[in-house]
Amino acid sequence: MSQDKRKIVFIDIDGTLVGDDGIVPESAQQACRAARENGHLLYLCTGRSKAEIYDAIWDIGFDGLIGAGGGYVEIAGTPLYHKKVQPEDVRRMVDFFNEHDVDFYLESNSALYASRNLKARLEKLIYGDVGNDPAAREKMEKTPHPFIAGLTYGESDLYKDDVNKVSFLESRVPFEQIKKQFAGQFEVIQCTVPIFGKDSGEMMIPGIHKAVAIADLLEHHGWSVEDTMAIGDGMNDAEMLEFCSVGIAMGNAKPGLKEIADDITDTLDNDGLYNSFAKYGLI
Repeated sequence: MSQDKRKIVFIDIDGTLVGDDGIVPESAQQACRAARENGHLLYLCTGRSKAEIYDAIWDIGFDGLIGAGGGYVEIAGTPLYHKKVQPEDVRRMVDFFNEHDVDFYLESNSALYASRNLKARLEKLIYGDVGNDPAAREKMEKTPHPFIAGLTYGESDLYKDDVNKVSFLESRVPFEQIKKQFAGQFEVIQCTVPIFGKDSGEMMIPGIHKAVAIADLLEHHGWSVEDTMAIGDGMNDAEMLEFCSVGIAMGNAKPGLKEIADDITDTLDNDGLYNSFAKYGLI
């Protein structure tokens, strides 16, 4: 394929490539493999940190990663840069969440560190009442969710010095209070993982988002924004869809994202990624 026809595609993971069950639909796997065989470049562009990019995702085949919502950029296994939360900001956040019983996890490239009550909370959200419902327990035992299995539990010291960002679940503390509490220290984004509740969110380093990382990646390679496509489903994909030449929202995307997208494809369950790749001639 000639250079001028090759596209650089930036793909969100959760809700776009991967469903709530943690599985990549077969159609999406086929689309990604075929697009790369046709000469296009595919980059994961996700709020997940590297520790949460499981082998089942990497094995599909990608040219690189923009992780932690733009805080980490990797090209063919080689880091371009890695921006970390200041240790004093981590300490303040951990203390506040522990004091107010907010379930959370710290995301670093080495591991995802869970707060003390997170595992039980996640099991209830994903499987159901595993203590009293035999069907829920059977679901947990037969189809363990890779996210729960991938977390690191029982850490006595969560004052980590390699934190990319933080994700927290809905609690008694309203989202707006958390956002106000950490104004100036964190960019706080609401409900990027729906199962975590509407008052859940992510805490990012200010000034970081997916579009900034994409721009840095393009500049590093000398590539043109005219050759870019992006596909996502959440409001943390907004800057990415607006920045890239073609921005596609999934059928299951947030209404606000659909409003700014250039196009809307089908839902994840209805082969949305595959259909968008076919429509735009990647496969």
